[in-house]
Amino acid sequence: MIKFYDKERILRLLTYKGILLRFKSMGFIRVFSDNIAEALDISSSLVRKDFGIFGISGNQKGGYHIDNILGNINGILGTNELQKVILIGVGRIGQALLHYKGFENDGISIVAGFDTDPIVINEKAEVPVFPIDKLKEFVKKHKIRIAVMAVPELMAMPTFEVLVEAGIKGILNFTPTKIKNSHGVIINHMNIEHELANLIYFVNQDLLHEQAVIPKSVINSL
Repeated sequence: MIKFYDKERILRLLTYKGILLRFKSMGFIRVFSDNIAEALDISSSLVRKDFGIFGISGNQKGGYHIDNILGNINGILGTNELQKVILIGVGRIGQALLHYKGFENDGISIVAGFDTDPIVINEKAEVPVFPIDKLKEFVKKHKIRIAVMAVPELMAMPTFEVLVEAGIKGILNFTPTKIKNSHGVIINHMNIEHELANLIYFVNQDLLHEQAVIPKSVINSL
């Protein structure tokens, strides 16, 4: 039976993976739920509950074996096998994504880029960049299911239609255009401008809060 987990729990699973890799790099072989909880500032009971739901087992005295947890997590996420991904739009964001090596830690490999600009097309590069008209053939040949879309906003919908026609099943959308999940395609939106604006708002709120707090020296002088 295939199990589906909610988005919030999957995001926590990714966070668990990150902290476990850090523990492993520090020489740890086993960890306890308390270690994970303290590092992530959450309750140990939540860690144990999540692990129980994900079928990750440990014991009270010996804790959890890090490699076993990571193996389970990779199995759940589908990253125990190399996941081939293509990139559409090799502009500034696209170039950064194309050459980012951190994806390898999660079993993800951007195997090709696609663009309409002849200047960026280079089919002999380490990660080749092809003209967009070769996308459908490449997807079929290499059995690609996932694409990252980093095209200009005006090209978002035409690019989406090309990806759907090519048989892509999941898209990470870096354009500001909101595209509804349709045609059996799952879409995650990553709006950098909105994320930065959101971050700036909360930083400013913290600053306002700090400025509103009366210093102890002022209180003591009253």
